[in-house]
Amino acid sequence: MQYRIILLLFAGHLMTDISQGIVPALLPYFISEYGLTYSATGFLVLALTVSSSVLQPFFGYLADRKPLPWLVASGPFLAGLGIAVAGLFHQYYLIVAGVFLCGLGVAAFHPEGARMAGMASGENKASAMSIYSVGGNAGFAMGPLIAAGLILFWGLKGIALYFIPALIMGILLFQASVRFNRLSPIENNEVKNKAVIASSSSPGQGDQWMPFVLLTLAIVCRSILMQGFNTFLPSYWIEVFHATKEEASTVLTLLLGMGVVGNLAGGRLADRFGHQKTAFVAFVLLIPQIFIFANSTNPFWAGFFLITIGFTIYITFSPMIVLGQQFLPGRVGFASGITIGLAVSVGGFAAPVLGRLADLAGVHTVFYLAVIFPVLAALLMYPLTRHTRATAS
Repeated sequence: MQYRIILLLFAGHLMTDISQGIVPALLPYFISEYGLTYSATGFLVLALTVSSSVLQPFFGYLADRKPLPWLVASGPFLAGLGIAVAGLFHQYYLIVAGVFLCGLGVAAFHPEGARMAGMASGENKASAMSIYSVGGNAGFAMGPLIAAGLILFWGLKGIALYFIPALIMGILLFQASVRFNRLSPIENNEVKNKAVIASSSSPGQGDQWMPFVLLTLAIVCRSILMQGFNTFLPSYWIEVFHATKEEASTVLTLLLGMGVVGNLAGGRLADRFGHQKTAFVAFVLLIPQIFIFANSTNPFWAGFFLITIGFTIYITFSPMIVLGQQFLPGRVGFASGITIGLAVSVGGFAAPVLGRLADLAGVHTVFYLAVIFPVLAALLMYPLTRHTRATAS
């Protein structure tokens, strides 16, 4: 494993996804200061989703054809710039534009970053991918705290100050682009790329589309579940437990912070017990945890199960990214664009629907229905556990 490259990609991932973590934390402030409805805030999540997810497979396709290390450098720069725009202006259309630009930076970074992390991983693919991925988890977790701190001292416009470290990270990644080029096994040669990647991939040789489709659908279910928590957890904590906006942001950080631990644990577990089995068991364990959380009336117990939910759901991250690359060994960038981008972010398309449901029936209803999604994900992952045995035989 090439630790220097993995850690540099970790840092870039961290800075890029801090911007994504800031967006949900801003929503309660937009509601209170600008009078936005749950539906309007859900549309902001949709804007982030469209820009960050739809373009990711396209960027991944380009990365498969030719190394594009500058995409990694543009990620934190564009994401931070988008956050600055969303914080500086109060007009709704400019807030939407800023959130969209943030998502564009996310789309540019992830496929190429994941492809490079896979090439630098050596034999411990899930462990290396967990280190890379945990940068994103940590970014999501730190985002609400950074947002709360900046707003506390400088008001909502103070969120624009985050652009400064994001710009610095972009410059550092751009300077490291020569090292990334040395890492890449191709120079304008897609065929060679496919051969190198396929020779080190498993299970099987060649692209396996049906398992990849099942995997993608399971990731979509996880995405809807996570978007529901990320978007509406602060408002839920305020409404049900009468917390302040700052306390609600802290609770969101608690959820996402446990994702850091869960992601690292998931990489180790997957390397030891198998990628499919690790993800399947995690989804099964989520079912009772979410049910109890949604029915908790005590903030202590709700917080306790929120910790276990954050840990368990993020166990599935790195195993499922590696599985996507293994099922499509000749299209690693494209597979990463789907599993990290489109499938992960598509849950944002459900945000306006969930927001409308929250407007009509109360935000607690969103969490009552959340238990459906780990059930569906477990059902989709179960055939893949059998697929592992069939491939091995």
